[in-house]
Formats: sequence, structure tokens, C-alpha cells
Amino acid sequence: MKAIVYRKYGPPEALHLEDIEKPVPKDNEVLIKVYATTVTPMDWRFRKADPCFMRTQSGLIRPKINILGVELAGEIESVGKDVKLFKKGDEVFGGSDRGGAHAEYICLSEEEVVIKPSNMTYEEAAAVPFGALTALQFLRKGNIQSGHKVLINGASGGVGTFAVQLAKYFRAEVTGVCSTTNIELVQSLGADKVIDYTKEDFTKSGQTYDIIFDAVAKNSFSHCKGSLNIKGIYLSTLGSLPLFLQMFWTSRIGTKKAIFTMSQNRAEDLIFLKELIEAGKMRTVIDRRYSLNEIAEAHKYSEKGHAKGKVIVTVAGESYV
Repeated sequence: MKAIVYRKYGPPEALHLEDIEKPVPKDNEVLIKVYATTVTPMDWRFRKADPCFMRTQSGLIRPKINILGVELAGEIESVGKDVKLFKKGDEVFGGSDRGGAHAEYICLSEEEVVIKPSNMTYEEAAAVPFGALTALQFLRKGNIQSGHKVLINGASGGVGTFAVQLAKYFRAEVTGVCSTTNIELVQSLGADKVIDYTKEDFTKSGQTYDIIFDAVAKNSFSHCKGSLNIKGIYLSTLGSLPLFLQMFWTSRIGTKKAIFTMSQNRAEDLIFLKELIEAGKMRTVIDRRYSLNEIAEAHKYSEKGHAKGKVIVTVAGESYV
């Protein structure tokens, strides 16, 4: 099978399309023919080992896992003998904490995938697991409640577009922060107010929030602290040493908390998101599509940090319904 392989940390040119052996599912795994996957910030950060502490997970000298890709949608080609939930031909979507989705085939445990939403294409479904799961699990970590005032920084990005929709589902009052060109998009997702960061600094407006979700990790807790309510919570998608120290400190002193968490690929959360999608309460925003052999270009584009929604990589064919 064909896969995008990298064997050393570096620029997008470190990624190579290669022919490798097709995987064989274990007893509790399914073999999935990948129709669509994505490039996320996690992918290019692991490719660069940036920040450096990522090397503790991915390998100190060279990457231990040579195929990136954390979310996908496709069709089950075969199942292990102990698999009970799926059969050959099932259309599924899901994620892999171990990477491996930038390939024509991948083996995952049956707990890592669920049946694809019936009203989504494979490309649309592939965009859900990482971005929407991150948004959902972070907002839950922030104990989001009906009536909360929630600000989402990076509201037009791969995590932010889902965060806006989920915060509205939880009946929060949502303020999205984005650039001028993305205001209409964020409004269309349900944001009650949109702040253009090129014209206004939300930390200087005097408005305070119950939750500030920095979905693009562009503002520190210290910078946002004055914009939090007395028991406000700051959430950031990128862990760093200063943030970890602030988490430790604020967990013991003061009422305003800084929180970082690692999103997890949980089937029950994927099912929850699938039900929201099929009920018409959430949708995917796709910015650009690339083929598998164009993945270096997809990395370059994603790394610029200006994507509107998700960057899709089509693996088998151009589009599937």
C-alpha cells in the first residue's frame, strides 16, 4: 500500500510517499481502507518535534512512529476474529492516538471508530474526530454551563469552528475571535458576537468571560486572566512549561484556573458528536483539499495557521458519499 512516511524530524520535505506492507488486523482490530484524512497542527508539530518536549512521546533522536495522521474516515475491509461491533463494508470514522492515517489502510481497535454520520461525506466525517473531540473535551473540562459567557480565540480554525457550535449547543453565550475575512463564517456557526482581532484586543475591552478557550494557543493565561470572571477558566490546546506551572499554581491558589488536557479518542464521545451531526446541530468546515501525494503542501498550508476549518487529504478517489 502507499503511505506518507517520515524517518527524521524536519520540514515538510521530510515526508515521502512510499510503498509499504499492508497491515493485518489483530483479533480485536478492524482493517480500514482510508478514503479521507486530514492534516492537523498535531501532525506538523510532531513532524518538527516542536515544541521539543514532544520528542519524549515521539522519539528523542528520530520518530518512533513513521506515519502521521490522527483522524480518518473510510470503509472496513476486514475484521479480527474477536470484533463484535463491525463487519466488512461498514462506513466508519474515527481517530488514532498513534498516527498512521496518512496511508491507504490502517488497523484500529473497534473502540477507536464508530459508524460514519449518514449525512456526511467521507471528507466531512474525517474532519470530525480530532477537532470536534478536542473542542468537546476541553469545553467539558471547563465545566461549560447554560448561560455561560464563552470566548473562543481562533474561532475559524479546525478546533474553533467545532467549539463555537458545541458551545452554542450547550446554550452558552459565545464570542468568537477571528480575522476580518472569517467574521461571516463564525457568525454562520452561531456565534453571538465576533471580535476581529486585527482591529480589537479582546483582553482590553473590559468584558469578562466564564471560559476563555484559546483554540490556537496564541494568548497566555497571564494575558487573559483579567478577562476572566471571578471563577473563570482559561483553556489552551497547547501544553507548555509556563502553562503547566500556571495549572499547578492556580489549582491551589486563587479562583481563576488555567487548564490543559490531552484529548482522547473515545467512542462514546464520537457517538455523541455523530448524533449532533445527524440532528443538524453541527457541521464540518473544510478549507482546502489535497491528494495524498500533495501532503507536503498540505503541511505547509496548515502550518501557516490561517486555515478556515479543516485541511483535508483525499486518499482514495476525489470524494465519497
